[in-house]
Amino acid sequence: MDKTYASAAWAVADIPDGASLAVGGFGLSGVPIVLIRALLAQGTGGLEVVSNNCGVDGWGLGELLAAGRIRRVIASYIGENKEFARQYLGGEVEVELTPQGTLAERLRAGGVGIPAFYTATGAGTAVSDGGMPIRYAPDGSVAFASEPKELRPFAAFGRTREYVLEQAIRTDYGLVRAAVGDRHGNLRFEKSTRNFNPLAGMAGRITIAEVDELVEPGELDPDDIHLPGIYVDRVVQLTHEQATELPIEKVTVRPRPAASDTAAPAGEDR
Repeated sequence: MDKTYASAAWAVADIPDGASLAVGGFGLSGVPIVLIRALLAQGTGGLEVVSNNCGVDGWGLGELLAAGRIRRVIASYIGENKEFARQYLGGEVEVELTPQGTLAERLRAGGVGIPAFYTATGAGTAVSDGGMPIRYAPDGSVAFASEPKELRPFAAFGRTREYVLEQAIRTDYGLVRAAVGDRHGNLRFEKSTRNFNPLAGMAGRITIAEVDELVEPGELDPDDIHLPGIYVDRVVQLTHEQATELPIEKVTVRPRPAASDTAAPAGEDR
């Protein structure tokens, strides 16, 4: 039952070229950066990645992308990563764009054994009608585009409307980052890191978790477990330095108000 691995390199050592990965995180929040860098170091390539986005330039999945290790991405967002946009528009990487909520449900459905589901999101748009560019040709034309999806009317919630059939996502591996994990693989995520991490962990046939803190089984209260150990196969404890490497995606500041040399009137605070 002890699922701990001594290093990230050992935990990802069997991930082969061409594997599919469900990766947790949103921008820079909750990204399994140590596992990603272990994959980068061992030279694994030709990867198909399922994640909300592909990191940012120079960090997260952006490191694998910049090294040319990713061949296909299923995501809901391209922004904040100029290299991702460049590779997509230049025909170097395939991209399947899907609405964010749909992506979350596709991962969850894969984790619980539901092969497909209907949703109103995207019905009657390019999501269902097809034609969204999957890969561009070097000359800027569309090399191939998304296929139409099945539509079906349902009478629900007081009205009849069309719903689009979406396929569940099941990947070879799931990579996640948790605040606390125990040796049985039970995980707790901190605040906004509980974004796509539980879903990515559910969708992977083999799920690897890097954790800031490792505790013994029984120390996590059952109500504090966000992803049960049944979904997690390997646990890697991060060092203090690894756990505290938390860059800020955007720094927004405002000028300080100019200090006044005029004393505040009597009876008033400055």
